[in-house]
Amino acid sequence: MTDLSQKTIVVVGASRGLGHGIATALAEAGAHVVAVSRTLAALPANVKLEVADGAEATAAASLLDRYEPDVVVLVAGATPHMRPLQQQTWETFSVNWQTDVRIAFHWLREALLKPLQPGSRVIVFSSGAALNPNGSSLSGGYAGAKATQRFITAYAQDEATRAGLDITFTTVLPRFAPATGVGRPAVHAYAAQAGLPVDDYLRQQSFELLTPDVAGAAVAELARADTADVGAAYVLSGAGLEVLP
Repeated sequence: MTDLSQKTIVVVGASRGLGHGIATALAEAGAHVVAVSRTLAALPANVKLEVADGAEATAAASLLDRYEPDVVVLVAGATPHMRPLQQQTWETFSVNWQTDVRIAFHWLREALLKPLQPGSRVIVFSSGAALNPNGSSLSGGYAGAKATQRFITAYAQDEATRAGLDITFTTVLPRFAPATGVGRPAVHAYAAQAGLPVDDYLRQQSFELLTPDVAGAAVAELARADTADVGAAYVLSGAGLEVLP
């Protein structure tokens, strides 16, 4: 297990929800945490806040050059517009392609181009919706965008291996986190579609519900683990990480 006190970790999307829980947990574990957020955010005093748009084309290169991180965690993304297909516009349908996929693309590209130092790792948060064969019918292009994040993370690993770069790329696919800004509207929308109160809908789920604290502990676990023991992809629920084949 790696001591995080000597590590610099950049968390993109650290102002709220899972990202906030991750930045907090890593700081508590002793890491030097740089939290990237589009807006000012309330964070622990020992977390360095960088106000920047992670989706902006030059942000990744600038911040990677400035901080030379050992670990990069990409959690940022847009909240999908929760409506059925016919009530979407192309702009609302594609918002997660324009934000979530764009962020992953820019940061993964720059991690390879720089490249990050040997032994570094990049952790990309996708979504459990990417594993659903029926997608996510009330959230526009969300499921497809999150699946693409997993694909391009795997592409980045292939390119790193081909180039002999000692960089580990990992995808984490979180299940419902009903207390977060993304999870809350999704839970309410799908409960309404099912004709159930929210609490009853959540009790029907087959997995333990995720919280920011659990996400933080899971990422700290991944950041500490020997790279040889880290899988390509994990599902994350309230019970913790489960490696995907």
